[in-house]
Amino acid sequence: MVVLLRPHGQWVLATFHDRHPPGRHLGVIQHEPEQGSLLVDRVGKGIRSAPRDALVADVTPPELRGAAYGLRQALDVVGAFTGPLLAIGLMWLTAGHFQAVFWIAVIPAFLAAAVLLVFVHEPKQPTAAQPCAPLSRAALARLDAGYWWVVGVGVVFTLARFSEAFLILRAGEAGLSPISAPLVLVLMGIAFSLSAYPAGALSDRVSRVIVLVVGIGVLIAADLVLAFVPGLAGLAVGVVLWGLHMGCTQGVFAALVAERAPAELRGTAFGVFHLLTGLALLLASVIAGALWDAWGYRGTFLCGAVFASLTLLGMTTLRQRS
Repeated sequence: MVVLLRPHGQWVLATFHDRHPPGRHLGVIQHEPEQGSLLVDRVGKGIRSAPRDALVADVTPPELRGAAYGLRQALDVVGAFTGPLLAIGLMWLTAGHFQAVFWIAVIPAFLAAAVLLVFVHEPKQPTAAQPCAPLSRAALARLDAGYWWVVGVGVVFTLARFSEAFLILRAGEAGLSPISAPLVLVLMGIAFSLSAYPAGALSDRVSRVIVLVVGIGVLIAADLVLAFVPGLAGLAVGVVLWGLHMGCTQGVFAALVAERAPAELRGTAFGVFHLLTGLALLLASVIAGALWDAWGYRGTFLCGAVFASLTLLGMTTLRQRS
């Protein structure tokens, strides 16, 4: 659902003539403890992603976009693992009253919407063109070859970085108990959040492609460590490297998309990028699961290293177009 709705976020954005991510307004009902609330949550995420990234590009000076996207990624990851920890604490304080916890969780959604409406001022767009379908042929034709190279590299790269759920499975193989296995995601999140802003800021000073190459190299190292280094020490090193590669690549990809798309089409450009890389992530996870069943975790992580190496080949052309 997230994958399919992401490109349509730009259409919703254009219809209301601003880039205040509509998914944030859905936040007030995302935590309703009713059947289907998770679906609504995913719909909100799918709609808000492209407008959010386009808005970041609009309000940030070009020379600081890498740092801006890195900071956004870092804060997003911090929220992703501190939110559940706060929820656990609230469950304890309220003696397991989950409805009270969900109502408290509504407060940040209202605050986010208030900040967007009151403090975020969207720059005026060049022309007030009539909103059109986000995947129209006319809109896609205006996205040049440089943009499509970024998308192509992003898709191949995403095939190399399957779902982080496989890190939890790898933790089980390393001997970590099921109740402790999710801690690998906390460790990965810490590495991701601590590296995202520095990597983004570095990409503002040197070539973004160079930072991406470093991140892909770190992913290859993570795959090899997770495939061949046994025990909990090998698991910890591999998970930290995995988080570092995320920090070196996710914000930089966003900055590249923003730079290679026309200002009035950035929402569409981000939507298409998220759509195609989301489909690639789904395919990568299916392939990773099949390899795990056939050859175990080594087959899965070695395949990831191969796809990451293929991405480096695409970086050569991307470097020439930078």
